[in-house]
Amino acid sequence: GSNAWGLATARKGSGQFFIEAHGRSAHAGRDFEKGVSAVYALGRVITSLEAMVDLPRGLTVNVGPISGGKATNVVPDRASLAGNVRYPDATVGDTFRAELDRMATAVDAMPRITVNRSFNRPAKPLIPATQQLAERIRDTAADLGQSLSFIQTGGVCDGNNLQAAGLPTIDTLGVRGGGLHTHQEWIELSSLVDRAQLMAVLLKRLSSQVG
Repeated sequence: GSNAWGLATARKGSGQFFIEAHGRSAHAGRDFEKGVSAVYALGRVITSLEAMVDLPRGLTVNVGPISGGKATNVVPDRASLAGNVRYPDATVGDTFRAELDRMATAVDAMPRITVNRSFNRPAKPLIPATQQLAERIRDTAADLGQSLSFIQTGGVCDGNNLQAAGLPTIDTLGVRGGGLHTHQEWIELSSLVDRAQLMAVLLKRLSSQVG
């Protein structure tokens, strides 16, 4: 196989959110007008979330799973969704966070919307120190006859948190492969040797520089 692979120099931030809609239950045939559908209320929320997707800005919003209702002849009094957002930088992330919070209603509203969120992976934009480290790794790979390119990705990892704490971070020096998080996930066996060689030489060079 090819000895070329991408080194992730920038990653998007990631946030999880959980939204609940609370309505009023009623018989769908005899007392429909007395009910307040939580499913319809959640549907409006979903439409609003879809409208927030902004691919040119690098903002993606995914919804699922969703749940709501118990029987077709009962106006549902509860519905909920879980979702994920990916954003390229803190500004875009903060704007989305504020828009998400504004979806919540007053505690006495009918229907009532509650929003809970956890943004546990800040964006990892390319910074000069990480660029310098990436170039050092690429030079080391070239000396070993390996080709190394730079990419940006929407995936997140602990490296997002490390760089946010002030540490320039390269977090894709593992083996090459594909099918991530699927039953068909695979690795290229030859990359075990390539990456072990790269890591050994890189660590020696970096330690010599520090010393």
